[in-house]
Amino acid sequence: VKLVESGGGSVQPGGSLRLSCVASDLFYDYSRYCMGWFRQSQVKEREGVASIDTDGKIYYADSVKGRFTISQDNAKSALYLQMDNLKPEDTAIYYCAAENFYCSSGANLMKSGYEFWGQGTQVTVSS
Repeated sequence: VKLVESGGGSVQPGGSLRLSCVASDLFYDYSRYCMGWFRQSQVKEREGVASIDTDGKIYYADSVKGRFTISQDNAKSALYLQMDNLKPEDTAIYYCAAENFYCSSGANLMKSGYEFWGQGTQVTVSS
């Protein structure tokens, strides 16, 4: 399974970015993967940001609720993260992750719940 992120960059506080992740070399149809976005900064370990499970349920970290929106296009095997009202503390490398079939209960925002990872894309929020 190959995951390739794009869309990172530098933006001022209050700005927006849209991240994309395209999946390929899949063992199963894209719709049969639990997908997630994670981020890792210089001061924090990798943490879950948002997830879409195979049953359509969506999960967000409390720190991004109301500002970030996760979505996907099964036909394109693509995952997206719309990030609005960005804050300096959102600065991090953002990673796309995938897990076969479904995420274990309670593991949607846990890095241990995912087997496949992208290489990451840098997001910098600074004035």
